[in-house]
Amino acid sequence: MPMTENDNIMIVAVCLAANVPKIFRYAVPQNTELSPGQFVLVPFGRKKLPGVIWEAQRPWQKSDPPKDKLKSVEQIYDIPPLSEENRQFVDWVSSYVMSPQGAVLKLLLSVPDALAPEKPVTGWQVSDKRPSRMTDARRRVFASLLPGMTLRTGDLTEAASVSASTLTSLAKEGALIKSDLPAEILFGTPDPNYRRVQFSNEQTEAVTKLTDNLEKRGFRCYLLDGVTGSGKTEVFFEAIAAALANGKSALVLLPEIALTEQLLARFGDRFGCAPALWHSGLTPSERRRTWRAIAEGKVKVMIAARSGLFLPWRNLGVIVVDEEHDPGFKQEEGVIYNARDMAVVRGRLADATVILSSATPSLESYINARDGRYYLVKLSSRHGAAGMPDLSLIDMRLDPPARGQWLSPAMVSSMQDALNRGKQALLFLNRRGYAPLTLCRNCGHRYACSDCDSWLVEHRSKNIMACHQCGSVRDIPDKCEECGEVDCLTACGPGVERVLEEVGQVFPDKKAAVLSSDMVGQSGELQRQLKLIQNGEIDIIIGTQIIAKGHHFPELGFAGVVDADLGLGNGDLRAAERTYHTLLQVSGRAGREASKGTAMLQSYMPDHPVLQALIAGERDLFFEREAEMRSQSGMPPFGRLAGLVLSGQDLATLNHFARDLAAVIPTSDEVRVLGPAPAPIARIRNRYRLRFLVKAGKQAKVQQFIALWLSKIKIPSQIRLAIDIDPYSFL
Repeated sequence: MPMTENDNIMIVAVCLAANVPKIFRYAVPQNTELSPGQFVLVPFGRKKLPGVIWEAQRPWQKSDPPKDKLKSVEQIYDIPPLSEENRQFVDWVSSYVMSPQGAVLKLLLSVPDALAPEKPVTGWQVSDKRPSRMTDARRRVFASLLPGMTLRTGDLTEAASVSASTLTSLAKEGALIKSDLPAEILFGTPDPNYRRVQFSNEQTEAVTKLTDNLEKRGFRCYLLDGVTGSGKTEVFFEAIAAALANGKSALVLLPEIALTEQLLARFGDRFGCAPALWHSGLTPSERRRTWRAIAEGKVKVMIAARSGLFLPWRNLGVIVVDEEHDPGFKQEEGVIYNARDMAVVRGRLADATVILSSATPSLESYINARDGRYYLVKLSSRHGAAGMPDLSLIDMRLDPPARGQWLSPAMVSSMQDALNRGKQALLFLNRRGYAPLTLCRNCGHRYACSDCDSWLVEHRSKNIMACHQCGSVRDIPDKCEECGEVDCLTACGPGVERVLEEVGQVFPDKKAAVLSSDMVGQSGELQRQLKLIQNGEIDIIIGTQIIAKGHHFPELGFAGVVDADLGLGNGDLRAAERTYHTLLQVSGRAGREASKGTAMLQSYMPDHPVLQALIAGERDLFFEREAEMRSQSGMPPFGRLAGLVLSGQDLATLNHFARDLAAVIPTSDEVRVLGPAPAPIARIRNRYRLRFLVKAGKQAKVQQFIALWLSKIKIPSQIRLAIDIDPYSFL
């Protein structure tokens, strides 16, 4: 409630967990002492929002809001306060990515329900008393709940096929006993000495370097640079063990939820239990309990998606960013950040060890290690008897596939050799669905999304066309929507479903399966397919980007890239680097156990420097050439970029404002602004998009420049502005 002018009051600054532009002042309830970091509930407009006390309380001053306008803190949550370390992280991220502190805090307080105490879980037992009246539903309850058993409400209602009201009515008659049960344990306490691993000399040296710093308890960032199959996971597990032995916690970040299952099995083998998990697949109850366990310091090790970095961590000793090169660590909406870079910041604030692990490091990390800003730990050979696969390039101009097909004779022959040896084969094509474009043979009409500037992708297995920008879908029509001709639609180009169709024709006696990101949202389907592959029940795997991310397929003898040229011609700053990473990761899936594997790349541009570097095995030479080109042009990591994307539903209004914004660009010798120009995808979800690109020297204060620029003009309410510091995508 508002305070009166006569009140002698204390006030606090509260950072609201909401996308609001500033920190707000609230009155402290009388006879209450509030401290920085405490979680509170405060009124905001017509709503009540959670927040965190950001500064120590102090007496009201004339520069503060008028006393009669001040609202008071309404509730103090009984939960450990947010540490100064976490508050500093929120402030740092907010300043760097140019998002409000409240928007960043909302990432951290992503489960507001976790602030309240855990509700008790109801359990049921049979009593000695029987109900006065028996029905079929009640009989099923007693058949499912035997004497001495205790079942939770959900388990019992499911087993007996009854509603919760049936249990309540039986309890009222004294036939069932209701009790509170402890919450299900989601994770165990890892034992650093549960199982020791036999390391090679090279691995032992790597472990020694990583664990030595954990003994010293200071911040260091390591690049764990090891070829595919070199045992990087086992090495950073030892760093986790050292952190646990020193009473510290550990966080492992993964770019893709699909990687979790295999890593969980390996973690259990090493530490004797499951770690805590954090990703989009958790239930609300699991998220609530896990968040609170983090806040209370009960989590020792967590395996998480990028958002796991924004949890109320206490006592962090090591942060691992696995597959650190992966663009999946970049959050592209809302608060736009790169979790790899923010992990380094988080580690510095915690005086923790940060390990960036990859077989194909990002150019940024490679340069940081080369120039001594990161400590380099190398693993140059595969673990055990495994050797690197034989990699070759197929010139599709000289060895083309048959008309209407996509696999060259040479690739089919190598696949057959692997299959004849009882091995699995993998085909990689980074295109989901059946075909990326559908057109009419009669009139040439191309099927595009009505709300985006993108073609509809045909998914023949589901009989739909889908926009991969906005997610809209429609049925595949049986006639052209433009000319009305029947049976005239043709698919252009291959997607993984089309390759699956061809594989079925070429290898009719083999079991094939598609793995793509379309499966991520399907309940357990991706993990089910991965288990089938692990068990050897799938002969041929056909996949998109998702299969290039650290999977271990022990029986894989052949890896083939259907279109190695796909990422090379898009003009993106990181096109060459990203293509090199992907192709090397895909080829590295083959031959990871005792027998040597084979990998092939199909290309119509076999002389391209990226492909030549891959075939020659000259990874570091490729990086040095890429670094030289970036250095000469002042591009990252030797210069800085920031993107400003304006979007609006009315193109004329958007163009007019963009011209006004361009007119007030500040003068600077260090910073250059390019644009405005239409974004490569100029319309998404029926909103037109224009881009500015800010280009500056390495030491330029880009954020200050942008802040000064935007202070000169008011952004209309119908136009949205997204700021992307250090952009990865230029779409």
